[in-house]
Amino acid sequence: MANANIPQNFNLIIPAGTQIVTKIEVKNPATNQSWKPGAVGVIVQSPTDNSHAYLVKLPDGTEISLRRHELSIRKQFQSEGLQSKADFLAEYNLYDSVIYRCIVGSKAYGLDNAQSDTDRRGIYQPPAKLHWSLYGIPEQLENKQNDECYWELQKFLIVALKGNPNVLECLYTPLVETLSPVAAELLEIREIFLSKLVYQTYNGYVLSQFKKMEQDLRNSGEIRWKHAMHLIRLLLSGITVLKEGFVPVRVDDYRSQLLSIRNQEVPWDEVNRWRLDLHREFDRAFGSTRLPERPNYEKANQFLIKARRSAIED
Repeated sequence: MANANIPQNFNLIIPAGTQIVTKIEVKNPATNQSWKPGAVGVIVQSPTDNSHAYLVKLPDGTEISLRRHELSIRKQFQSEGLQSKADFLAEYNLYDSVIYRCIVGSKAYGLDNAQSDTDRRGIYQPPAKLHWSLYGIPEQLENKQNDECYWELQKFLIVALKGNPNVLECLYTPLVETLSPVAAELLEIREIFLSKLVYQTYNGYVLSQFKKMEQDLRNSGEIRWKHAMHLIRLLLSGITVLKEGFVPVRVDDYRSQLLSIRNQEVPWDEVNRWRLDLHREFDRAFGSTRLPERPNYEKANQFLIKARRSAIED
């Protein structure tokens, strides 16, 4: 099978300075010395088209003429026979390795309407032999058409430890569709991911996104109101995380206010004032939170090692 990463267009002219490998036995006419196929050389002069030969210098200084079919680019030559990662993984349906599937987004928040999509997120844990192979595994599986995204277990844990709100909400959503024993054990220890890092992560994202919205407002007079609604929701969520030590997903207490933002029933100035008030409340919650400075890295690591061992096939 041809390596998908190797260009197959032989009409391209290889530039001078490129290292090549000979595909035929070559001889020095002056000394009658010969080199078996596989000798290394450097192109010193390229032809104008592939109907003419390349001038190639060998390591001892000998110069020979080779046509395109008589040589291979060294980097490509060394990759021949190594199956591409895409071809290797095509033999497996990694979606069969999903161990945790949940619904997040508007339907989980209780902010959905008839047009809302069903956003599925979760974790996949491939067979151990894929981790051990030359090709490795993708950090996430994503199907944009179906609004699905599944992180490889280690990637999921690392992102959760950084306080990423999208990943933390996966651990607290009430809408769970697939739950393996490994995933159930993870949910039992989900509080290990909560720390004061939430304050920086949530706050930083909201600040950057509101800045972009204000620029959009100045430049075009338009903003994404649904996005503004979710940024306010994120601040409300972060405050609860710091105060109460869990990630709220449903927003029943603020549903009408949030929907009024999405429906453009609230002036921008009022939305911005609410945001600033929430930032101040977030600051106060940060000052009094009982959450640790950092998440429990050691416990997360122990969980990952145990989960990886469980994936080893007999």
